[in-house]
Amino acid sequence: MPAPAHRPLEGLRILDFTRVLAGPLSTALLADLGADVVKVEPPHGDDYRHIGPMRAGKSALFTVMNRGKKSLVLDLGRPEARALARELADRADVVVENFRPGVADRLGIGAAALRARNPKLVYVSISGFGQTGPLAQRPAYDIIVQAMSGLMEATGDPDGPPTMVGEAVSDVVAGMFASWAILAALLHAQRTGEGQHVDVSMFDTTLSFLATSVSRYLFTGKPARRVGNRHPLSAPFGVYRAGDGHFALAVLNKKLFDALASAMERDDLARDPRFLTDEGRCEHEPALREAIDAWAGRLDVREVVARLENAGVPCAPIWNIAQALESPQSQARGLLQPVEDPSLPGLRLPRQPVHFGGDAGLAPARSPSLGEHTASVLADLLGIGAARFDELQRLGAFGPRVES
Repeated sequence: MPAPAHRPLEGLRILDFTRVLAGPLSTALLADLGADVVKVEPPHGDDYRHIGPMRAGKSALFTVMNRGKKSLVLDLGRPEARALARELADRADVVVENFRPGVADRLGIGAAALRARNPKLVYVSISGFGQTGPLAQRPAYDIIVQAMSGLMEATGDPDGPPTMVGEAVSDVVAGMFASWAILAALLHAQRTGEGQHVDVSMFDTTLSFLATSVSRYLFTGKPARRVGNRHPLSAPFGVYRAGDGHFALAVLNKKLFDALASAMERDDLARDPRFLTDEGRCEHEPALREAIDAWAGRLDVREVVARLENAGVPCAPIWNIAQALESPQSQARGLLQPVEDPSLPGLRLPRQPVHFGGDAGLAPARSPSLGEHTASVLADLLGIGAARFDELQRLGAFGPRVES
């Protein structure tokens, strides 16, 4: 299929007031697709610029979450800077912010103020608990939302403590839902001429992400329970031990269970009344686990996986992140792309994970230096020349560290 003439979101202009993870990820995904994302930073920069690991003075987290953007420094504590922000929003299709609810309004760049000037504007607010409700003002980081959403209570060993998922999953899910919501709201604006205020909550989106736990509760009234490295509702479906390590196994129906029993040379398991249904196998999971571990313990992981794959049973070795990213599958899919950055030779960045028809042009671009595009963005979008720029700098609109 031929490569497209342009990237899907070329011509879309996004003014990005977000920082840290959820908001920057949402706009990075859109920058990957060609959107012109102008990241508005305070004089000291996004907090992530100062969080390690660091290389050549640059943060790994900032570099990944802000790929493909322009950096504009504005000191929003100054009236001149707030006026510039409003003018830039007049020329934007989308504004994204993740201030604490109410802060953007106090700065004069809230949804009502900006949409009164630009009715077609899609204004997106990302926060921990949303713009309304008794917890709206509560500070939220990923661990807070994992703790309060039910995710942490459902994760870990049955006899152990609630366990945090080993990734900032609530931030990531909120960022993904935000990028999805932006595109839906833009389509609505295109059809009706009216923008809207989109309210994205980490708490809400994490609950939506918990498909198994929510479904179980709605039908049984029971909260999810910690079951360790196994599926809460199906068996055998989880992590099992081989002679030299562990492997993952996913058996969701009787056909697959019979194939597993055959591969184990234990056809008696397929006839055992305890294991004839998924509910029965889940109820008697300890007995199943004992049988599987006894069989697999005589083999190494590679042998187990080979035998099960030959039998058509879904299974896998357990990779670390390096093995996953450097695997032939990741390489074939182009999930990491080389990016030119003079200060970071050999830099690779993740590309957005969805493959559009003939999307050879969707490689990521480097992240910006702090304030790198302040002068050029103001010149291009607002027609501000050198004399006016110098005057604004003298008034402190950009703080002391702007790069022009």
